[in-house]
Amino acid sequence: MNIIQVGNVLCSIDIFKEMFCCNYKACKGICCIEGDAGAPVTLDEVADIEEILPLIEDKLSVEAREVIEAEGVAYIDREGELVTQIVDGRDCVFATRDERGNCLCAIEMTGNAGVHSKHKPISCSLYPIRVKEFNIGSNGEKLYGLNYHRWPICREAVEKGHRLSMPVYRFLKEPLVRRFGSDWYAELEEAAREIAAAKF
Repeated sequence: MNIIQVGNVLCSIDIFKEMFCCNYKACKGICCIEGDAGAPVTLDEVADIEEILPLIEDKLSVEAREVIEAEGVAYIDREGELVTQIVDGRDCVFATRDERGNCLCAIEMTGNAGVHSKHKPISCSLYPIRVKEFNIGSNGEKLYGLNYHRWPICREAVEKGHRLSMPVYRFLKEPLVRRFGSDWYAELEEAAREIAAAKF
């Protein structure tokens, strides 16, 4: 069995079986500046970002501000997905660096400092889980899929996850609760116990 359904969410068995725990000291936030597209965002998140943009733009690079001024905070990528703008084909426009070269999210950094109350895109918080949304039936009922995404730049996070015996779903408890609710997460934990007992 490779898929477990929890409520209206289809969960890959990998989110229960694979180990993961971000190792920021090792990777220095490289996921903010690697890749060929921005972070997936919803229309509501785009509106939130546009609302706080005047509060965070001084944290952005000159190049990022120029891209945003010319093209907005998000675009449709080659997969047809709405994502944050990028600079030079790779860096998220909201990525910034500290004096030691560590990559930081300007949205998250200013939010943590109390400048505003918005979150960085939920897709960033949920990584390495990727969320897929489906429309089912004529009534528009939503069905979601959760998959574990493997990325070589996160190998230290995988190693740390194994050292801590930290499965992906447990590492991402906070953003999963924020996205799907605490009741749903309790069901997810019950599914994890059943999987462990069945030794999938």
